Amino acid sequence: MNGKRKIEIYSAGCSICNNAIEQVREAACNSCDVVIRDMTQPEVQRRAAGLGILSLPAVVIDGQLAGCCSGRGVDMDILRHAGLGQPAD
Repeated sequence: MNGKRKIEIYSAGCSICNNAIEQVREAACNSCDVVIRDMTQPEVQRRAAGLGILSLPAVVIDGQLAGCCSGRGVDMDILRHAGLGQPAD
């Protein structure tokens, strides 16, 4: 390893993503290489899918999706339970 920790932030460019980018950059040290990945780009979308990214923003550290960013995404069962696909009363 080259002594650098690779930090990738997957972003859609929204204000929540931008806030996460700012927070990660502030917390990063001199040996952290912070890279922003633009999810509007198809190649970035493919890489994100391969990493298991289901929602944004997401942070990958040294090739591993950070625990804070895994296991999220749209849960269709929860949405159906909340009324999705059902007529209003």
